[in-house]
Amino acid sequence: MNDNILLILSISLVVMFSPFFAKVLKVPTTPIEIIFGAILGYLGFLHHHELFELVAEFGFLYLMFIAGTEIDLKQVLKTDRSLIKRILLYLALLYLFSIAFTAYFNLGKIFAVLLPLISVGLVATLSKEYGKTPWLALSMTAGGIGEVISIGLLTVSSAALNFGFGIELVETIAALIIFIVIILVLFRALQLLFWWFPEVSTALMPHEDNKEQDIRLSMGIFFLLVAAMVYLDLELAFGAFIAGIFIPTFFQHKHHLPEKLASFGFGFLVPIFFIYIGSSFKIEALYMDGLVYTALIITFAMIAMRVISALVFMKELGFRQSILMGLSHSMPLTLLIAVATIAFNANSIDKFHYFAFILAALFQVIFVMITIKLISNSFKQQHPSKNSHELLKNALPPEVQK
Repeated sequence: MNDNILLILSISLVVMFSPFFAKVLKVPTTPIEIIFGAILGYLGFLHHHELFELVAEFGFLYLMFIAGTEIDLKQVLKTDRSLIKRILLYLALLYLFSIAFTAYFNLGKIFAVLLPLISVGLVATLSKEYGKTPWLALSMTAGGIGEVISIGLLTVSSAALNFGFGIELVETIAALIIFIVIILVLFRALQLLFWWFPEVSTALMPHEDNKEQDIRLSMGIFFLLVAAMVYLDLELAFGAFIAGIFIPTFFQHKHHLPEKLASFGFGFLVPIFFIYIGSSFKIEALYMDGLVYTALIITFAMIAMRVISALVFMKELGFRQSILMGLSHSMPLTLLIAVATIAFNANSIDKFHYFAFILAALFQVIFVMITIKLISNSFKQQHPSKNSHELLKNALPPEVQK
């Protein structure tokens, strides 16, 4: 059979049947897709074809776009200052733990950037499964801020590793700052425009829409900002994430639009990305001496520093929900693999640690998603008459609950 036909059939079967295996095994779908991708890649059913890589990359960007749609910038800006201070303290603790861990084990400086990375891409998958619970609402708010910082560091680190500390690095930092300033000005301008002329937003996305204008406009914003990232030679995920924020911030009357966009992504593009991630890991690398142990140490360190740091939110969430929030940030799969790949290609980490980070990223997704599932089920069993959202609806300030 032609290799390309075998590739298409394999991807199709994993996309179709992963939810069934997830239901039988009582685990989330994402780890199943990654595991199947690794197994089928090892068996030769999946190979790195240009189209496979392109669709997977698009799936990653679309996942970041969906993550952005979970954040209403207007509500974030209205967040109580005391909560913002706690979020900044939480992020500061992550980097302090990371620096301490890197120094104690005498690791390279790039480890201090890798360990505290935050990506809300997989938090969006949790929202799909558990709904808009308060701990997830706060996770998206804190994660959104953390991801902007992480992607900023990713962009700067990428430039530093590729070009060194020269004029190219200065140009990259300048381009990033200019882009952020332009986006902030654009957000403010659109806020004023829609405040003075609210009919503009309904004209762009009408209530009665038989031409799918809402989807078309959303995709237009997505591609425009990705194109801007390509032009500025910045991280594409940053543009996709910012594009997603536009949707709930300026088109609040389209309440179901983020759900429509997510349904398409999680039903088609995002699974292909996770299958590709699984296939990119070489199972034979597991035989490298000490690899699994090192990956487990990295996994434990990255989860522990987030869970401990998240305890600063005990006043808002309580102990159990703070743990859940810390766990939700313990799966920076996409950014972790991206930065590890950049570092490996720039010879900042060796092949052993490169595979260790990829394996750790997989361990984190599997362990965290299963743990969150167990904690969530335990919570429901203790309170069978109410769901977790009802029990926690007053746990956060009103602006975060929204």
